[in-house]
Amino acid sequence: MLENHKGAGADKSLKARPGLSLLVEDESTSILFDTGPDGSFMQNALAMGIDLSDVSAVVLSHGHYDHCGGVPWLPDNSRIICHPDIARERYAAMTFLGITRKIKKLSCEVDYSRYRMMYTRDPLPIGKNFIWSGEIPVVAPEAYGIFGGHDAEPDSILDEGVLIYQSTKGLVIITGCGHRGIANIVRHCQNITGIKRIYALVGGFHLRCASPFTLWRVRRFLQEQKPEKLCGCHCTGAWGRLWLPEITAPATGDVLRF
Repeated sequence: MLENHKGAGADKSLKARPGLSLLVEDESTSILFDTGPDGSFMQNALAMGIDLSDVSAVVLSHGHYDHCGGVPWLPDNSRIICHPDIARERYAAMTFLGITRKIKKLSCEVDYSRYRMMYTRDPLPIGKNFIWSGEIPVVAPEAYGIFGGHDAEPDSILDEGVLIYQSTKGLVIITGCGHRGIANIVRHCQNITGIKRIYALVGGFHLRCASPFTLWRVRRFLQEQKPEKLCGCHCTGAWGRLWLPEITAPATGDVLRF
């Protein structure tokens, strides 16, 4: 429903914003995955004739403002599934001469007491075919900033999780940003479901500023996995898509069917 760009032929009333919000549904379950940076996802839903009052759950991939900034526009008592660290204060930062300075706030102020919160670090089934991944293990986690406070604790986005759909064709993995690494994400989803076949990867892959070596490794890994559909948007970036020629780039207003 919302992504950085507007899809070709999309209604002029739809708003694109730097962020991500997807409505994911099958015949029995409807899930709002992330809410973008503000209430634009709700306006887009109305423009597209989508009723969000009937969603089974809201899933928040991680605590960055461009993924959970729209939460205040959700109806009170909405069911939200996410990691316990979703609301931690966090910043982009720079270290120079041993001194770390905050650059930009990456979290947002949200009153989560208004909602039915389901905090979990572990995988959680949602309906018949969906699973919230819980924490994604990483051997050598990369810091993407720092938490608030005086000790400049590195933030490796431990709260990031993904949404998994178990289809008859294999796993459909829906990512918010892919901070934990696409290979780590895929392996974790395979481990918790016992399903090795990857049918589709959809969402942000966090490749817009990746090094050529990182992109080469991601490309090689995906060639080994052989997903039938690769749909990278948001933070995947033109640079990431350049290295993955088989990728498509869904945008605001687009509808994908698997």
